[in-house]
Amino acid sequence: MAFASAFRRVLNGSSFASSSLQQFQFQFTAIRFGSTLTAPKLFVSGLSRLTTDDKLKEAFSPFGQLVEAKVITDRASGRSKGFGFVTYASIEEAEKAREEMNAKFLDGWVIFVDPAKPREPRPPPQPNHEPTEGFRTNKTIGWCG
Repeated sequence: MAFASAFRRVLNGSSFASSSLQQFQFQFTAIRFGSTLTAPKLFVSGLSRLTTDDKLKEAFSPFGQLVEAKVITDRASGRSKGFGFVTYASIEEAEKAREEMNAKFLDGWVIFVDPAKPREPRPPPQPNHEPTEGFRTNKTIGWCG
């Protein structure tokens, strides 16, 4: 019964239901766009495999002075990995580009624009402890020489 009355309020557009909906939309927007930019660098995900640096630069240039537009590519194939970075001269330009380009189409794919996070440091590579001569163990096959 309570469900039916709540459903009826939503259909009738009562002020309670509309204010609850507006509050929900505000909270959702605050979660998605709540983080403010601290640097003028943006992370762009959802790129097509055919997107190049020039296409990315062309798409983001109307929003301000671009310092760099870089699509991250695979070392072996040279194709896009599906994400990239765009750097602007100021934070205001980056914020404007983020608001305008988020969830828009680029090369037939929907892209998402978020603030870029600083790169996390990688642990140093482990030294190779294999002997230079003699037998060594191959973990998948067994002994080899």
